[in-house]
Amino acid sequence: MNPLPRVCIQTQDFDLSVEVAALRAGDGGVGAVTSFVGTVRDRNASPSGQAGAAAESVSAMELEHYPGMTERAIELMIDEAFMRFDLRGARVIHRIGLLQPFDQIVLVVVSSAHRGESFKGCEFLMDYLKTQAPFWKKETTPDGARWVDARVADDLALARWGLTGQNTGAGGGPPLASIAVPAVASPAG
Repeated sequence: MNPLPRVCIQTQDFDLSVEVAALRAGDGGVGAVTSFVGTVRDRNASPSGQAGAAAESVSAMELEHYPGMTERAIELMIDEAFMRFDLRGARVIHRIGLLQPFDQIVLVVVSSAHRGESFKGCEFLMDYLKTQAPFWKKETTPDGARWVDARVADDLALARWGLTGQNTGAGGGPPLASIAVPAVASPAG
């Protein structure tokens, strides 16, 4: 099967075409590959988080993680994705450090025999990453730097998979305790 690590936390950028080719390499059973690439926006919702609030410009984003814990948490969620969907391969790359608008932040790529399972597996992993992976984001705006809070919408996205987020209290399924490591507080900053 594929010799690449399934999880990579790194400061350097990634190349989508290289990662997809590596995930598919030597696996003739792959009939579908789905990927998601997240990027740094130059605008974000207001710190109040209220719908309709004015957007705020973002000049930089800094991402931190909990080494070891982050990789383990993502590995466990990939295991869960393989149990739920008929996947042949998966790879998650998440960048850390100081990033600028338009920089790539995250890559989720999965392969399967058929597109439906591939789409579901990719979306499931991304919903998990947005709510449960131990990363912290700090945005730099004209008003200074601030840690980004969890969003109810992200917990609700996770809830459609029957899982409850641990960030905002939203959701409707069982907690993630059996498949994710406990959430930890944002670093002081």
